[in-house]
Amino acid sequence: MAERTTEALHEKAKGIDTLSPFDALSLLAAAQAEAAKSPAGALAAIAEAARLAAEALRDGRRLVYAGAGSSGLMAMADALELPGTFGIPRDRIEVLLAGGADSLLNLAGAPEDDLDAARADARRAISAGDCVICVSASGSTPYTLALAEEARSLGARIVSIANNADTPLLALADAGILLETPPEMVSGSTRMGAGTAQKIALNMISTLMAIQLGHVHDGRMVNLFADNEKLRQRAAGIVSAVADVGVVEATEAIEAAGGAVKTAIVLAAGAKNKSKAEEILSRTSANVRAALKLLGHA
Repeated sequence: MAERTTEALHEKAKGIDTLSPFDALSLLAAAQAEAAKSPAGALAAIAEAARLAAEALRDGRRLVYAGAGSSGLMAMADALELPGTFGIPRDRIEVLLAGGADSLLNLAGAPEDDLDAARADARRAISAGDCVICVSASGSTPYTLALAEEARSLGARIVSIANNADTPLLALADAGILLETPPEMVSGSTRMGAGTAQKIALNMISTLMAIQLGHVHDGRMVNLFADNEKLRQRAAGIVSAVADVGVVEATEAIEAAGGAVKTAIVLAAGAKNKSKAEEILSRTSANVRAALKLLGHA
């Protein structure tokens, strides 16, 4: 079998341990920047992944993230931010990590090989119509691959992210995202370039998914969950900008809407009351642009 890119040695890594800190960091930074370019070569697959994720949530199904080791941590990081950023209900998101919650304190390698745990996790958490995002730098991590296979047998749609071509995880996916990152500056340490590329690709999937669900308007998070003072101020700024009203009026609209930013925008834009605003959003599939158009806003 040919050496996989994620296990190869970077051509510029020789002697890195003899360099000055500045020169070593220059090499590390350049390698990370090069890895960060790889998602641009997978835009069609990333777009399909976002479509599958949006479709699952729109249909009342769940979005499941799965992985082992550092790839699992990249997946988890994306998953945990969706409720606060885009207002995705927490019970519509699942994170499956090899080793479970214990892996967050001790990222041991053995759970990556536990096929029985992978299949059990899939049967416990995944149903037909769910979208499962499986992340593995190698593209063949036993836990992640077994979970993907079980999820597929259960009728879920599979999104795979891997950093090696022609790998089993990509082969079984409905949307297979190949991130062609260069070898790591520390051979095999895929938390580095591969992990950086994975994080970027995951950000792109979830953000495009949110756009397609109507949760982004002119680059603003119109479906965020404001659960601290910073986010409450951000919400007021969003309502003010989108509805073209003052911050005081925007804040009053948020209070009248019970904290629902989309409803507050429609209220501030001219809806008579909360019920009318919710009715307009229902008629427009909760799309703010369409709701504003109904109210006569450009």
